[in-house]
Amino acid sequence: MWIHEHLDYHARRQPDAELVRCGGRATTYAEGAERSDRIAAALAARTASGDRVAVLAKNCTDYALLYAAASKAGVVPVPLNYRLAPPEWQYILADSGARMLLAQSAFCEGIDDVRSVLPDLEHCAVLDGAVESGWAPLEAWLGEPIDAEFAHARRCDDVWQLYTSGTTGRPKGAVLTQAGVFATLYQWRVCYPIFPRERQLQVMPLYHIAGALLVFHFVGHGSSMLLMQDFDPHEVVRLLDEKGIATTTLVPAMIQACLTEVPDVAERRYERFRFISYGASPIAEATLRRAMQVFGCDFIQGFGMTECPNLVYLTPEDHRRALAGETHLLLSTGRAGPGSQVKIVDEAGREVPPGTVGEICGRGPQTMRGYWNQPKATAEALRDGWMHTGDAGYLDEEGYLYIKDRIKDMIVSGGENVYPREVEDVLFRHPAVADVAVIGVPSERWGETVKAIVVLRADQRATEEELIAYCQQHLAGFKRPRSIGFSEELPRNPSGKVLKRILREPYWAGHARRVS
Repeated sequence: MWIHEHLDYHARRQPDAELVRCGGRATTYAEGAERSDRIAAALAARTASGDRVAVLAKNCTDYALLYAAASKAGVVPVPLNYRLAPPEWQYILADSGARMLLAQSAFCEGIDDVRSVLPDLEHCAVLDGAVESGWAPLEAWLGEPIDAEFAHARRCDDVWQLYTSGTTGRPKGAVLTQAGVFATLYQWRVCYPIFPRERQLQVMPLYHIAGALLVFHFVGHGSSMLLMQDFDPHEVVRLLDEKGIATTTLVPAMIQACLTEVPDVAERRYERFRFISYGASPIAEATLRRAMQVFGCDFIQGFGMTECPNLVYLTPEDHRRALAGETHLLLSTGRAGPGSQVKIVDEAGREVPPGTVGEICGRGPQTMRGYWNQPKATAEALRDGWMHTGDAGYLDEEGYLYIKDRIKDMIVSGGENVYPREVEDVLFRHPAVADVAVIGVPSERWGETVKAIVVLRADQRATEEELIAYCQQHLAGFKRPRSIGFSEELPRNPSGKVLKRILREPYWAGHARRVS
């Protein structure tokens, strides 16, 4: 079975049911299947099986259909983050060897700036109907006659080549397979249950692993997808209230924005809203409690990474246990999902007992095939079948996973390990703090000391001295921030992860070693 076959199945079973609505225009399952066939034919006519086909666009209907079409044509999508700069697009296009690029017109000029140094890029098409010099309109390709045997005999085991967010160093292309995606979708069928014709709000960008997987999760159930081009907290809250939305997936920064930037969020009614799934970065306990109170729905957390999607889940039952008194569970990311395993290892790769902090490792059938053309990096990440995540955490006696931080973000101050998330969780509880990131800065005496970068709520004030004193009530001396800076916002990547390397850079400039 291939991932596009769900679309064709539901097109036969419920042809007039709404598949996707975007920009006020609805597309039925029958229309979606027919258009994906045409896109697949256009791809197959210009590529060979296994070729990489890049896409550069904001969320739109054709972007979602392209994923099914690529599976039909036996080619591999390489989604590009539209927030990157042209040289960054150039690197990914060159590294992947993409032969074709489909892009919205807003991004054509940026590609033209680097196109001359991309000899593998043979075909470029515009998705949104605009006429661009040197670019073919996609609609012209779709108007060509379809060869009935165009691609349905052409298959490729690779589904996507997704480039890691690159918080440090160059991004790497993680190759996910048909079998791996099906394994994730099976887990989601158990852990994120949805129903035919139910409407789901799709906010996550389709170039992101979560957004890409959600397309097939929704289609696999014959559900309807309300697709937003960009995240807008006011519009998200309105749609959840007025459009009968059953579920959505948001990163914690989005949840926080909905709660703090929409004045009437608590007065709205969310009558059909069943659950929010969240993940991609840690969520503050106070934010989670407030969101559960306001939206009155279930919450499900997933933890994974591009290379190994959704290893563990914190279920609605887990959240209810937490509200009933087991509050420590709100700090957990959950337990291993169906078919997944998680363990914690020390620096020598030895498994450690419950309660001991070490590197989080996971394995399951959803794990990537490897990094594109990077055998050394693949071997380092995948050891004995286990994906080494680079995250530090521990398991408790029940198997719940608690993430402390990225191993590279750990601060070593005077020989003591400080995990920034623990400090951040304390500061998030202060009523004046809207956002916070904790980093290590150089110290001649201690090697590193703890520094917090704080974003204050618009209607609140707090001084450095006040916040340090607040931390003193809740943290051991070596964990307390020695200094606090203030900022209007924190730099984040599109997944919502704070780019701590940007925050650290001014303090570590001129230091040969970036660790104590």
